[in-house]
Amino acid sequence: MKRTRIGAIDVGTTKVCTIMGDVDTEGNLRVLGVGIAPSHGLQKGMVVNVDDARESIRESIRKAESVSGFRMESAYVGVTGRHIQSVNNRGVIAITRGDQLVRTADLKRVLQVARSVKVPNEQQVLHIIPRQYAIDGQEGVKNPVGMHGFRLDVEAHIITAAMASVQNLSKCIRSVGIEIDDLVMEPLASAEACLSEEERQTGVMLADIGGGTTDIAVFKDDTIYHSGVIPVAGQTFTRDISVGLGISFELAEEMKKRYGDVTPMEKGKEDIDRTLTEDGHSVSYRDLSEIIRIRADELMRLLVLELPHADIPKIIPSGIVLTGGSSNLPGLAEMAEEVTRLPVRIGSPVSLVGVADSLRDPAYSTGVGLLLWKMRNKGTKTWKPESGLRRLFSQLFRFLR
Repeated sequence: MKRTRIGAIDVGTTKVCTIMGDVDTEGNLRVLGVGIAPSHGLQKGMVVNVDDARESIRESIRKAESVSGFRMESAYVGVTGRHIQSVNNRGVIAITRGDQLVRTADLKRVLQVARSVKVPNEQQVLHIIPRQYAIDGQEGVKNPVGMHGFRLDVEAHIITAAMASVQNLSKCIRSVGIEIDDLVMEPLASAEACLSEEERQTGVMLADIGGGTTDIAVFKDDTIYHSGVIPVAGQTFTRDISVGLGISFELAEEMKKRYGDVTPMEKGKEDIDRTLTEDGHSVSYRDLSEIIRIRADELMRLLVLELPHADIPKIIPSGIVLTGGSSNLPGLAEMAEEVTRLPVRIGSPVSLVGVADSLRDPAYSTGVGLLLWKMRNKGTKTWKPESGLRRLFSQLFRFLR
């Protein structure tokens, strides 16, 4: 059975995760290799040092290639950062052919009209996702191809990203000889790995809490409803601990991972009053937990404020799914339920065959989701990579590798 190889690169603030896999003709995905490397040269999801970022990406790819036994040639790449913006816009066209039959070309035409929303010069369109169509005023049409009508409407979700940030990330990827199949906003990818069809249909918020940002994607009626980025995430927790306890950032990160708990008061007075000792530094477990609890409480309230609608339980009756590496904080889901008064669960990537044992953790939702995005969204690429001479040099670089 013929299998097609695919790759994914999640360039995060704290780690770079590269996954190589293949898909058979029946759509079954198998993981061939995984490479994880510490991330350098990035801040809140954006490249701040091209050389450092490139070396982190190179190391992650090298590890994945070593496990899989294959060379990576191209990949789907996750994008995040506070520069990402989104808006819903409508487009309308007339069906002027004599048979009044909607064709695939009409879908492209109406989406192009919806795309005409004013975008700042420094931004570029990353995704344009049709939410629903209407034929002659009949709303709720998912696929109008083959239907008859005089007027075709579309409501589309348009996601834009800063051109400079996209170009810097693309430069880092291409400079190690990898072509970019598509750039995907990270929570859209994570949703592919963590959400059920029922949740997407009834209404759910996915919050991917990474190292530098918390990425939001709200789904309703099995389509995107809202997306956004909050600049509060795992490193914010660590920075608060470092400042609040007067310890280094590195030690604060270690203590957060080892002792961090959002709901420590439930463990009893004897446990909460203990003293923690690490690398010759002694800190109060109560103080550590209080700092984490305050920041976690703020983040959960920011999630609720991100929703552009007052009747939140009606929009997301399935509640909130937390994923990303920072969602591993003990007690976070329970606290989120108390603050938001919504159902909350921790989302991990779906089970995959192959060398995928290390990926069954919320930290790898985006990487797994990028592979699944390719399978679910065939032919929907919006971002257009540069071609010509740059592509030729990239191919030459791969050959030299």
